[in-house]
Amino acid sequence: MHFASASVDGKNMQPEAQENILLVDDHSENLLALEAILAPLGHNLIKAHSGVEALRCLLDRDFALILLDVQMPGMNGFETASLIRHRERSENTPIIFLTAFSSSDDLVFKGYAVGAIDYLFKPLEPIILTAKVKVFIDLHQKTAALRRQAAQVAAINAELRQSEERFRALSACAPIGIILTDTAGRCTYSNPACQAIFGFSLEEMGDQSWLQAVHPEDQEAVTAEWSAYIQVGGEQASEFRLQRQGRGVRWIQVRSSPLHSDQGERLGYVSAIADVTERKQAEEARAQFVREQVARAKAEEANRVKDEFLAVLSHELRTPLNPILGWSRLLREGKLDAATTNRALETIERNAQLQTQLIEDLLDVSRILQGKLSLKIGRVSLTATIEAALETVHLAAEAKSIQLQTFCAPEVGPVLGDANRLQQVVWNLLANAVKFTPSGGRVEVHLACVGSQAQIQVSDTGQGIKPEFLPHVFEYFRQADGTTTRVFGGLGLGLAIVRHLVELHGGTVWAESLGEGQGATFWVRLPLTNALSQLSPADAEPGGCPDLQGVQILVVDDEADAREFVCFVLEQHGAQVRAVASASQALSALSQSRPDVLVSDIGMPEMDGYRLMHQVRSLAPEQGGEIPSVALTAYASEADQQRALSAGFQRHVAKPVEPDTLVAVVAGLAGRL
Repeated sequence: MHFASASVDGKNMQPEAQENILLVDDHSENLLALEAILAPLGHNLIKAHSGVEALRCLLDRDFALILLDVQMPGMNGFETASLIRHRERSENTPIIFLTAFSSSDDLVFKGYAVGAIDYLFKPLEPIILTAKVKVFIDLHQKTAALRRQAAQVAAINAELRQSEERFRALSACAPIGIILTDTAGRCTYSNPACQAIFGFSLEEMGDQSWLQAVHPEDQEAVTAEWSAYIQVGGEQASEFRLQRQGRGVRWIQVRSSPLHSDQGERLGYVSAIADVTERKQAEEARAQFVREQVARAKAEEANRVKDEFLAVLSHELRTPLNPILGWSRLLREGKLDAATTNRALETIERNAQLQTQLIEDLLDVSRILQGKLSLKIGRVSLTATIEAALETVHLAAEAKSIQLQTFCAPEVGPVLGDANRLQQVVWNLLANAVKFTPSGGRVEVHLACVGSQAQIQVSDTGQGIKPEFLPHVFEYFRQADGTTTRVFGGLGLGLAIVRHLVELHGGTVWAESLGEGQGATFWVRLPLTNALSQLSPADAEPGGCPDLQGVQILVVDDEADAREFVCFVLEQHGAQVRAVASASQALSALSQSRPDVLVSDIGMPEMDGYRLMHQVRSLAPEQGGEIPSVALTAYASEADQQRALSAGFQRHVAKPVEPDTLVAVVAGLAGRL
């Protein structure tokens, strides 16, 4: 049998890899012809002259393709193909039959029956043979590539399974909780430690059910924080409480990080969870210990200040007694001349006044601490107050050659307050300035308007105030040190009294100093009478008998006796009073007419005074929504006062009330003071 020859250019036909091709034909010239046609493809061409030799070649190598002649002596191609197909190693190797018989369909069918994938009839066309060989070689290579990829995938999957098994084994033994969630925040895995911390099984922790274990007080914040986190990713750390029935409250710390694929796609989140209850308890214990230490230190400081004050008090009271008793004994002997007698009496009087002032300061502090310090309210000229205070310190300033300078702005109007107490404020500040200013120094007093307030400024060129003591300068029984007490005298009460008196008048006071040896400045600000006074009516007494003639007042009180008393007091001073027994009646009265002042009880049934005032303040101004109002109540604590003012009352007066105090407060609101 002969093959047609053809020239095949294999320059551009080099495969990427060499494959084994088995050529089987009992005629050597046919094998040489096949070799000549296929050689340019660059593959390994293995030749066999018989079926037996072909089977022998299949024992030690694999082939990408077998070209098998049908008509061979001994063992023909069909028999050889059948044996090839029965070997596991070669059962899928493609076989192309080569035959010269093209007219017998039976032979073709027989070839396909034993495993042939194609037939080529002799004489062979080189182009067709080459094209088919290339197709089957390419198919073989692609199949091999798919097998390799499948093997790689299988290896990767095996590695992933091993990695997951290692992760699960490690996480199962981990002392901290581990939880995996998807991109929506749903739990996909939790280790035993995590389930023990939350008290949930893996199934129960799915779909964010773990949030149900969060303490009710923390749940809203934790839910919002977690929802925000799964939107933005990144790193997160938080601490919150868990509360499960029968398990008490536990503190946990959660640290979360996102999980990404090799392509950067977010896959979910991993969170490490630790029970930090013991640490939190230790921190609280340390904080409690620190608080106790601070409280103990404060108590010790208070005791030290108290002991120091008692020692100073003893010194300050005994010091004037020495000249008083000494000169008294000498006077009783009657042996002093007239000049010495006058000097003795002056000394006794001066020291008695000093003791009187000390006792007055102590009594003032006692009244302040008991809340019994009262004011006689009236219009006060601060210019006159400053001048009166200057008169009292004038001689002391002259004795030390201290220059007193006063600058009072004429436009400063009067303030509402107690003239004597305000003079006491200015006197204390001036006396302090003169006492702590060395001879030849200067003390200045300035009075000016600052917005709706009057401002008094007292500055000196004295010894100044240490920065560390400045925050304590207005505290009771406090002086910079014991030496100050011995050198300058006094109990350290004056500035504390000043602060309380100023605050009673609705004002503020503060001190400034650049340090020791650089003088000090004290500032007082008081509301002018055209501004809303911040006086506490419970601490106020009228300075005279205000006139309420023509003032229309609505009184609300559910107790008949209390209502009758208030009406009588106000009517005695000329007011026109309408009294009602409930908040609803008061609202009805306001809808009919608009009084000048509303006086209301707080503790009333159905609708109390706070609710009444809320409804009044919701009315339009022309309907009485801005009516000046007084809360007259037995609820007398500072918190009750603040609540009344917050509700909309301008004044809070505690029962039992002095008639003059009630009249003064109402007169102030009606603009009759």
